[in-house]
Amino acid sequence: MTTSPAGRRHGLRVVVMGVSGSGKTTVGGGIAAALGLPFADADDFHSPANIAKMRAGQPLSDEDRLPWLEAIGTWLEERKAAVVTCSALKHSHRDRLRRHCPDAVFVFLSGPPELIARRQAARQGHFMPASLAGSQFATLEPPEAEEGAITLDVSGPPEAVLERGLTALRKVVPGI
Repeated sequence: MTTSPAGRRHGLRVVVMGVSGSGKTTVGGGIAAALGLPFADADDFHSPANIAKMRAGQPLSDEDRLPWLEAIGTWLEERKAAVVTCSALKHSHRDRLRRHCPDAVFVFLSGPPELIARRQAARQGHFMPASLAGSQFATLEPPEAEEGAITLDVSGPPEAVLERGLTALRKVVPGI
């Protein structure tokens, strides 16, 4: 895949969203690399208290998530073009990010709980235990049609998911 400055020219700002283990870092990093855009992983914005809470197997509350969402939104707002990951599980979470960046394009990584659970179980060294997958799916409010999000099925190899994502983005933002 070649890197292109086209994403910068178009001011493309992308939020790759979904439950933990859906492939946000892989797909988001791949989109950023393919389009020559800055990339940030939402995990890097969590406070030490949030990380400790998740490590202990406790799901985050909306109150816990608020400063995290604000930090992600600010990071995205400060860039003309970029890609960031964020679970953005609820409509209200996405609205919070849109306050910072109304033109953000959301790419929702969707997959069956069984597939996500297998991926989470295979991950090593991540602070989010697989035991929290159920709470993420319980919290998840998939984007509604009026939100204009791109939905990608994460079944299949990551390279195929990435290619489908890039194809979908090119339909939304021609010329990238």
